[in-house]
Amino acid sequence: MHRSTTRHVRRMPAIGATVALAAGMLVTLAPAAHAATAGASLPFTSVEAESASTTGTRIGPDYTQGTLASEASGRQAVRLTAGQRVEFTVPRASNAVNIAYSVPDGQSGALNVYVNGTRLAKTLPVTSKYSYVDTGWIAGSKTHHFFDNARLLLGQNVQAGDKVAFEPAGTQVTVDVADFEQVAAAASQPAGSVSVVAKGADPSGAGDSTQAFRDAIAAAQGGTVWIPPGDYRLTSSLSGVQNVTLRGAGGWYSVVHTSRFVDQSGSSGNVHIKDFAVIGEVTERVDSSPDNFVNGSLGPDSSVSGMWIQHMKCGMWLTGTNDDLVVENNRILDTTADGINLNGTAKGVRVRGNFLRNQGDDSLAMWSLYAPDTDSSFENNTISQPNLANGIAIYGGTDIAVKNNLVSDTNALGSGIAISNQKFMDPFSPLAGTITVDGNTLVRAGAMNPNWNHPMGALRVDSYDSAVNATVAITHTTITDSPYSAFEFVSGGGQGYPVRNVTVDGATVKNTGTVVVQAEAQGAAGFKNVTATQVGSAGVYNCPYPANSGSFALTDGGGNSGWSSTWSDCSTWPQPGQGNPEPDPNRNLAKGRPATATGSQDVYTPGKADDGDAGTYWESANNAFPQSWTVDLGSSYAVRRLVLKLPPSPAWGARTQTVTVLGSTDGSSWSTVVGPQGYRFDPATGNTATVSLPSGTNLRHLRLTVSANTGWPAGQFSEVEAYLTS
Repeated sequence: MHRSTTRHVRRMPAIGATVALAAGMLVTLAPAAHAATAGASLPFTSVEAESASTTGTRIGPDYTQGTLASEASGRQAVRLTAGQRVEFTVPRASNAVNIAYSVPDGQSGALNVYVNGTRLAKTLPVTSKYSYVDTGWIAGSKTHHFFDNARLLLGQNVQAGDKVAFEPAGTQVTVDVADFEQVAAAASQPAGSVSVVAKGADPSGAGDSTQAFRDAIAAAQGGTVWIPPGDYRLTSSLSGVQNVTLRGAGGWYSVVHTSRFVDQSGSSGNVHIKDFAVIGEVTERVDSSPDNFVNGSLGPDSSVSGMWIQHMKCGMWLTGTNDDLVVENNRILDTTADGINLNGTAKGVRVRGNFLRNQGDDSLAMWSLYAPDTDSSFENNTISQPNLANGIAIYGGTDIAVKNNLVSDTNALGSGIAISNQKFMDPFSPLAGTITVDGNTLVRAGAMNPNWNHPMGALRVDSYDSAVNATVAITHTTITDSPYSAFEFVSGGGQGYPVRNVTVDGATVKNTGTVVVQAEAQGAAGFKNVTATQVGSAGVYNCPYPANSGSFALTDGGGNSGWSSTWSDCSTWPQPGQGNPEPDPNRNLAKGRPATATGSQDVYTPGKADDGDAGTYWESANNAFPQSWTVDLGSSYAVRRLVLKLPPSPAWGARTQTVTVLGSTDGSSWSTVVGPQGYRFDPATGNTATVSLPSGTNLRHLRLTVSANTGWPAGQFSEVEAYLTS
């Protein structure tokens, strides 16, 4: 989204971000077999260049921020130099092709096009003009937005199995993907419509058609403005657009060239924009400039459909009243910031069936600034290659739905889907009501966050600036080839706000690079019918941050499989494909692990007894013995020794606490490991006590029950340390 913000820096070890994962050879960006309703129904079929025949050089796969392959579809592409070709086998009857490509910074040229070995007279111009964007005010960003899209009507029909090849002319070209499409004939002018040409518009693109468009809109109130085939140049934006339909002959035929199409703060509504292209000249991201296809409001009961939107800052940046707006079946390509952002006050907005590629920020976002977005949805959209944020982001809002979307190849600072209370500025309306996340498919989603120095999951729930208290229902999710984790629960602002009321029901996770669940916030989530295969490191990483902020509870609702193990060492991040390390016999197994208690006094919370700081401590509820403190070590261990500590300060008088040690392998069935005994804590000898555990002890969950304390009417520990050595 459109923003300038400094994100919280996590002081944790970095992970190398290059992961070799196989990409699909033929990609039809339409519903996938394993999630029949995910994504848009598209009029084209995409073929990856790396699956085509080529004399060029295949690059990738690579997930490293700032590399060309990391921004490519499938994280792979084909680099062509003079004389080299990439030849695609046509997957369907077609008469047009769109190519996603990159050329070196500062260069331009063309692609020669061959159909079944015969070179066409037409060439496909390529340029770096709209690429290589720098946004230094966004923490963690690097030069990005390396790819661009260019399209060509072939002038003939080709059939499935035919060959279409591309050869660079004048510059090196890296080809990413080819979209093959059968474009219908240009539509005819509707009866009774007002043509912009009749009002003086120039379809050659030489003259300025701005006033002609304004005059046609004024003349067609309650009716239709017709935009015939041609290229039209507008030098300023349109405003006062209401109670009118703007219609073209199709996105391949009627093309408006402007970087600001509609810019208005309000409208009485009933605006319908459909079936033409708006292509801008935005080459950098300037957040103070409204360089958007639509900036502001179309008013209630409006729609945008069948549009081709390219080279803008944002496709649509919507403020004001847009009640019951429908945005459907559009293509939004190569924006330097968001694809679509519902920037507060959206009510009943439906964004569905759209294709978005190569956004410089969130592809689709709702940001509840000034007032909440309510009862609005993103449904059946296909999103590819957002290169500096999320595929879909929900920043606050009430009763929001994210359903049946297909998101692939997110890059730095982004997840496939983010459900977040990151506010960026005030007044902000946090998540409320029910947030429905259903039927989504995420492919190669998730990324290394350079500000946190650790990864972001494919699907992230983030209590960034405040607790997540809304009901978040995540159902029927498919996550494939995530370079890092599948589900992440985090308080990204570093303040430790809880994530609550989350359920994950029905998920298929395959080939995740590190873990299935990455839990870094206090709170809880329930999991049911979540199956995982080819898990890279461990099933669960459960290490809340900050370490003393509280634990995250995972409730097993049944039907889960393939991800029962837990990453054992909270002092390190799992590397993609790295299994759980053998435990260091001298490592404190309890440090930083999730801790709970039967009660706490004031700020003396359970996490302070295993945060590695002997100066902080847990204190139970007073005058209420017995009281228990419990820690989840993450895996079962043959623990042989405990070291119990109180703060070493002489201000702490000597005392004896009566402690019973219990253990469990599943957190439900408990057995006594060491019966109740008195342990002496004396500042003169370090205020520590050692507990030896019997041979044969094997536990994952450790519980200390305090039944007496001669120094204070409560259980107290500043550190509980657990070791494998006697």
